[in-house]
Amino acid sequence: MSVPPPPTPKHLIRSHAAQVNVLWISDDNERIHSGDAAGTIVITSTRSLRAIATWKAHTDGLLGVQEWEGRIITHGRDNKLHVWTGVREPSRALGGSAALPGLQAPELLYSMDVNALNYCRFALLPLPEEARTDDRQALLAVPNLVESAYADVWTLPGRQRLHAAIGKAGQEPPASDGRGVRNALGIIMSMHLSSVPHPHSAGRTRLRLLCGYENGSVKMWGYVREDKEVSIEGIGWEPLWSVRLHVESVMAMAVSADGSYALSVSADHLIGRYNLAEAEASADAKEACMVFKTKHPGNGSVAIKDDGRVCAVGGWDGRRVRLYSTKSFKPLGTLAYHKKNCQCVAFAHPRPVAAPAPTEVSEEEDEDDMTEEERAERTRWLVSGGQDSRVAIWSLIDFSKT
Repeated sequence: MSVPPPPTPKHLIRSHAAQVNVLWISDDNERIHSGDAAGTIVITSTRSLRAIATWKAHTDGLLGVQEWEGRIITHGRDNKLHVWTGVREPSRALGGSAALPGLQAPELLYSMDVNALNYCRFALLPLPEEARTDDRQALLAVPNLVESAYADVWTLPGRQRLHAAIGKAGQEPPASDGRGVRNALGIIMSMHLSSVPHPHSAGRTRLRLLCGYENGSVKMWGYVREDKEVSIEGIGWEPLWSVRLHVESVMAMAVSADGSYALSVSADHLIGRYNLAEAEASADAKEACMVFKTKHPGNGSVAIKDDGRVCAVGGWDGRRVRLYSTKSFKPLGTLAYHKKNCQCVAFAHPRPVAAPAPTEVSEEEDEDDMTEEERAERTRWLVSGGQDSRVAIWSLIDFSKT
């Protein structure tokens, strides 16, 4: 029986001149956002596969980019977090040119000073409509401005700090290691902000902050105070559980779309899985967590498909992206293109959420509508970014039975 040929990318995006650090696919699958080590953001249409916007968002490398309700959040190594106006694909009046000069550049709405020492991306929690005010539409978690081992939570667009130095209260810190890091966990490498229903009050929620640390641990923090919604020095935030599955620093972490579990990867050869509700309810959180030993050390990025069945891990060894079942961790395939390290991965959405267009769609744009088959194929896309400055678009098989 002949061996099938190795898969090749469906398309390559060559719009960057520096290492691609971050990727984001819009909720409607219409746009791919990519950011590089030079601070440049490129937005590519998934219809035309051409760049529709590019701009110098930061003076240093990108740590994160994300669309949020018609706006774009960018986070850079220049210790800045910016919020920009959104971008939509223009009509064909631009002539369909793939050249970058002359493309759209969004308008800067507001900025925040942040601490980017530890290369940790922001975490965003959009609030439900009933909990929103003009100044509080979402919560944003970032590393603390002074201590990289702690976290802060801010409001958007109001930019008011609700919680400061999460992780500080109640600790007896050892001597500093020279970077201002004063706990055994080390600095925060990755974080995810979420909320859970209040156990005793209908309609209320409690905040949870999941952090991956420099010493290989993953720890869940919960805000438990009832009398104040604002905290300082980490007061009111308690450690709910902590598990160390890695022997090296946590390099990346992803949480499933339904919030039921998280995955972590590291410079070691391990993938950690954390069943979040079980870990919080269990007397021993390790019983709700498992570690999978791969044959490939050096993993720097991880993404989970929206249905929760498949994950993609970007590796530094051999420049490959590897696919696994998130239940059994059975290998599902390997994607090899990048000539250097794979830095980031992102899945398209199986059930894309339509985004409101800022302007009326023209007849010419209607003519460019994708067929149902093309739309269905687009929901199976995986995008990878590499140190070689390339973004690869892969069309995967249907893993619904995995």
